[in-house]
Amino acid sequence: MRKSSQFVLLTQRRFAPFFCAQFLGAFNDNVFKTALLTALTFDALSWTTLDRGLLNNLIPGLFILPFVLFSALSGQLADKFEKSRITRYVKLLEIVIMGISAIGWMTQNLWLLIAAVAGMGLHSTLFGPVKYAYLPQKLAPHELVGGNGLVEMGTFVGILLGEVLGALLISQRPWGIELVAGGAIVIAIAGWLFARAMPMSPPPAPELKINWNIATETVGNLRFSSRNKPVFIAMLANSWFWFYGAILLAQFPLYAKEYLHGDHSVFVLLLTIFSLGVGTGSLLCERLSNYKVEIGLVPLGAIGLTIFCFDLSLASAAYSAVEQVNLSAYFQQAGSVRIVFDCLMIGIFGGIYIVPLFAMVQTRCEPTHMSRTIAGMNILNALFMVAAALLAMVLLQAGLSIPQLFMVTALLNAVVAGWIFWAMPEFVQRFRAWFLRQRDEP
Repeated sequence: MRKSSQFVLLTQRRFAPFFCAQFLGAFNDNVFKTALLTALTFDALSWTTLDRGLLNNLIPGLFILPFVLFSALSGQLADKFEKSRITRYVKLLEIVIMGISAIGWMTQNLWLLIAAVAGMGLHSTLFGPVKYAYLPQKLAPHELVGGNGLVEMGTFVGILLGEVLGALLISQRPWGIELVAGGAIVIAIAGWLFARAMPMSPPPAPELKINWNIATETVGNLRFSSRNKPVFIAMLANSWFWFYGAILLAQFPLYAKEYLHGDHSVFVLLLTIFSLGVGTGSLLCERLSNYKVEIGLVPLGAIGLTIFCFDLSLASAAYSAVEQVNLSAYFQQAGSVRIVFDCLMIGIFGGIYIVPLFAMVQTRCEPTHMSRTIAGMNILNALFMVAAALLAMVLLQAGLSIPQLFMVTALLNAVVAGWIFWAMPEFVQRFRAWFLRQRDEP
């Protein structure tokens, strides 16, 4: 019997309200953060005398910090309590945070806005384990890859649209601040309304005793996950993707300006193409995997991430513009299409790489420990992203250009992927079987 498309899930109550709630959360995060960074970049003197470079690194850092500090706690809460209830409370917290940010916007109080950034990081930390532990409870095994693909697509499209809308709203004179302040509250309320429509999802470990010691719970969480080798390898492989992506995306603004000689529209183009690529690759996973959890796609994704990141470095050397160009002029330059194509393919193979890893963790970890496992993965993701920022800073300070940094990232990806597949040969075995099946099918 032919299985239905993953898009059918968007019409069903068990998935649609959850999808909309998580989409609006990612969307709102980025409307708010981008509007704040844009305001500080272009109108810094009216807000603060602090260095813009410091603020542009402080704000993303404060957003990530709660993932390190509170993921272990959020995982316990998601395993102990019913998930739709947690989601409603998290969305109420988002409304409160956006209310605080509105006061910050209207009074131009930078510290209230920075507190709201940390608050939104906490909001995302609390929702993260719920987000991925909810799916295995509501979806059949053959729907899990498609459901994860939709969630990843929604996350990256939400990030992209949020960044575009945040930058657009704050630039509207004279009502930009009011539009951002009010719009963020409206989006948060919409997310809460969708959360209210989510069906109940019984907790897998209602008898769990909460360990409020964050340090010991974090260590214990990671130690427990490491006992399940396939799951822990998948967690590390997942975190590596965030390391890889953090390096690339952090370079895009300066890369677009200094190496492509483009204006802001060229940067937006790169970000858009990459995000749409991840969304496309995520959605392709269901068809490529034949409606099952197919970890053989992970090596395919890793190969594409290496090849096209390496080619992005080479394509940058062939690019011809020497004066600033807008979007239309950019496409008239030699090598411009190749760069866009590389960014698209990096995104597509990134989606193909990441979705089976999420599904693998969801299906192979202990059901009573699923949220805590996801929380442990979020901790690793945050640590890997911090490590990516530090490595990029060191290599750039050492004199590497951004295209050279892309090449180093591609080579590192090949090395790390080789280690992952050596540590768990099942990835390669399943990839070989998948490839032969594709070849033999008419």
